[in-house]
Amino acid sequence: MKLAEALVLRAEMKTKINNIHSRLNDNAKVQEGETPAENPYTLIEELNSVSDEMAELIKNINYTNCMTVENGVSLTDMIAEKDVLQKKVSVMKSFLSNASSLVNRYSNTEIKILSTVDVVKLQKKVDTMSKQLRELDMNIQRINWTVDLIEK
Repeated sequence: MKLAEALVLRAEMKTKINNIHSRLNDNAKVQEGETPAENPYTLIEELNSVSDEMAELIKNINYTNCMTVENGVSLTDMIAEKDVLQKKVSVMKSFLSNASSLVNRYSNTEIKILSTVDVVKLQKKVDTMSKQLRELDMNIQRINWTVDLIEK
Protein backbone atom coordinates (compact mmCIF):
# COMPACT_ATOMS: atom_id res chain seq x y z
CA MET A 1 0.00 0.00 0.00
CA LYS A 2 1.29 3.46 -0.87
CA LEU A 3 1.55 6.06 1.88
CA ALA A 4 -1.10 8.19 0.16
CA GLU A 5 -3.52 5.24 0.21
CA ALA A 6 -2.89 4.82 3.94
CA LEU A 7 -3.66 8.51 4.47
CA VAL A 8 -6.96 8.12 2.62
CA LEU A 9 -7.76 5.03 4.70
CA ARG A 10 -6.96 6.97 7.90
CA ALA A 11 -9.40 9.71 6.86
CA GLU A 12 -12.08 7.09 6.16
CA MET A 13 -11.51 5.54 9.59
CA LYS A 14 -11.82 8.93 11.24
CA THR A 15 -15.13 9.46 9.45
CA LYS A 16 -16.27 5.99 10.51
CA ILE A 17 -15.42 6.71 14.15
CA ASN A 18 -17.37 9.98 13.97
CA ASN A 19 -20.29 8.04 12.52
CA ILE A 20 -20.13 5.45 15.31
CA HIS A 21 -20.03 8.30 17.83
CA SER A 22 -23.24 9.72 16.38
CA ARG A 23 -24.90 6.29 16.28
CA LEU A 24 -23.92 5.62 19.90
CA ASN A 25 -25.45 8.91 20.98
CA ASP A 26 -28.62 8.15 18.99
CA ASN A 27 -28.96 4.84 20.84
CA ALA A 28 -27.93 5.96 24.32
CA LYS A 29 -31.50 6.15 25.66
CA VAL A 30 -34.91 4.77 24.74
CA GLN A 31 -38.36 4.96 26.23
CA GLU A 32 -39.19 2.33 28.78
CA GLY A 33 -40.28 -0.85 27.04
CA GLU A 34 -38.58 0.08 23.75
CA THR A 35 -35.33 -1.25 22.30
CA PRO A 36 -32.64 0.86 20.65
CA ALA A 37 -32.35 0.81 16.86
CA GLU A 38 -28.80 -0.51 17.27
CA ASN A 39 -27.22 -2.35 20.16
CA PRO A 40 -24.83 0.09 21.91
CA TYR A 41 -22.53 -2.78 22.99
CA THR A 42 -22.14 -3.86 19.36
CA LEU A 43 -21.34 -0.26 18.42
CA ILE A 44 -18.78 -0.03 21.23
CA GLU A 45 -17.14 -3.22 19.96
CA GLU A 46 -17.05 -1.71 16.46
CA LEU A 47 -15.57 1.51 17.89
CA ASN A 48 -12.87 -0.47 19.68
CA SER A 49 -12.06 -2.47 16.57
CA VAL A 50 -11.83 0.54 14.24
CA SER A 51 -9.87 2.52 16.86
CA ASP A 52 -7.31 -0.28 17.27
CA GLU A 53 -6.95 -0.63 13.51
CA MET A 54 -6.59 3.14 13.12
CA ALA A 55 -3.94 3.32 15.85
CA GLU A 56 -1.83 0.70 14.04
CA LEU A 57 -2.27 2.53 10.74
CA ILE A 58 -1.24 5.86 12.29
CA LYS A 59 1.84 4.24 13.85
CA ASN A 60 2.82 2.88 10.43
CA ILE A 61 2.17 6.25 8.75
CA ASN A 62 4.27 8.06 11.36
CA TYR A 63 7.05 5.46 11.11
CA THR A 64 7.03 5.76 7.31
CA ASN A 65 7.17 9.55 7.57
CA CYS A 66 10.19 9.32 9.88
CA MET A 67 12.01 6.76 7.75
CA THR A 68 11.36 8.44 4.40
CA VAL A 69 14.18 10.88 3.67
CA GLU A 70 14.67 12.99 0.57
CA ASN A 71 17.67 15.26 0.14
CA GLY A 72 18.56 14.72 3.80
CA VAL A 73 15.14 15.82 5.06
CA SER A 74 12.61 13.40 6.54
CA LEU A 75 8.99 13.49 5.46
CA THR A 76 8.11 14.26 9.09
CA ASP A 77 10.27 17.39 8.95
CA MET A 78 8.72 18.41 5.62
CA ILE A 79 5.23 18.05 7.08
CA ALA A 80 6.20 20.12 10.13
CA GLU A 81 7.66 22.81 7.88
CA LYS A 82 4.51 22.78 5.73
CA ASP A 83 2.20 23.09 8.75
CA VAL A 84 4.14 26.04 10.17
CA LEU A 85 4.44 27.76 6.79
CA GLN A 86 0.71 27.26 6.17
CA LYS A 87 -0.12 28.94 9.49
CA LYS A 88 2.34 31.77 8.85
CA VAL A 89 0.90 32.45 5.39
CA SER A 90 -2.62 32.44 6.81
CA VAL A 91 -1.73 34.94 9.55
CA MET A 92 0.11 37.21 7.13
CA LYS A 93 -2.74 37.17 4.59
CA SER A 94 -5.21 38.14 7.31
CA PHE A 95 -2.89 40.88 8.56
CA LEU A 96 -2.37 42.27 5.05
CA SER A 97 -6.08 42.21 4.44
CA ASN A 98 -6.58 44.40 7.51
CA ALA A 99 -3.60 46.62 6.71
CA SER A 100 -4.76 47.27 3.16
CA SER A 101 -8.43 47.92 3.83
CA LEU A 102 -9.49 51.50 3.31
CA VAL A 103 -11.19 53.53 5.99
CA ASN A 104 -13.60 56.03 4.44
CA ARG A 105 -13.64 59.55 5.83
CA TYR A 106 -16.74 61.65 5.60
CA SER A 107 -14.83 64.91 5.68
CA ASN A 108 -11.24 66.16 5.61
CA THR A 109 -11.48 67.04 9.30
CA GLU A 110 -11.75 63.41 10.35
CA ILE A 111 -8.66 61.55 11.48
CA LYS A 112 -6.86 59.82 8.65
CA ILE A 113 -6.17 56.11 9.20
CA LEU A 114 -2.94 54.78 7.67
CA SER A 115 -1.42 51.35 7.31
CA THR A 116 1.45 50.60 9.67
CA VAL A 117 3.38 48.58 7.07
CA ASP A 118 4.37 48.64 3.42
CA VAL A 119 1.58 46.39 2.14
CA VAL A 120 3.01 45.91 -1.35
CA LYS A 121 6.43 44.89 -0.03
CA LEU A 122 4.95 42.45 2.48
CA GLN A 123 2.53 41.06 -0.10
CA LYS A 124 5.48 40.09 -2.30
CA LYS A 125 7.01 38.22 0.66
CA VAL A 126 3.69 36.46 1.33
CA ASP A 127 3.44 35.54 -2.35
CA THR A 128 6.94 34.01 -2.15
CA MET A 129 5.98 32.07 1.00
CA SER A 130 2.78 30.89 -0.70
CA LYS A 131 4.80 29.61 -3.65
CA GLN A 132 7.17 27.79 -1.27
CA LEU A 133 4.15 26.26 0.48
CA ARG A 134 2.64 25.04 -2.82
CA GLU A 135 5.95 23.53 -3.93
CA LEU A 136 6.50 21.85 -0.57
CA ASP A 137 2.96 20.47 -0.56
CA MET A 138 3.34 19.13 -4.11
CA ASN A 139 6.63 17.47 -3.13
CA ILE A 140 5.00 15.85 -0.08
CA GLN A 141 2.09 14.63 -2.23
CA ARG A 142 4.51 13.22 -4.81
CA ILE A 143 6.39 11.35 -2.10
CA ASN A 144 3.12 10.06 -0.61
CA TRP A 145 2.21 8.45 -3.93
CA THR A 146 5.63 6.90 -4.53
CA VAL A 147 6.56 5.58 -1.08
CA ASP A 148 5.25 2.28 0.24
CA LEU A 149 3.82 2.22 3.75
CA ILE A 150 6.36 0.68 6.13
CA GLU A 151 4.82 -1.60 8.73
CA LYS A 152 6.48 -1.64 12.14
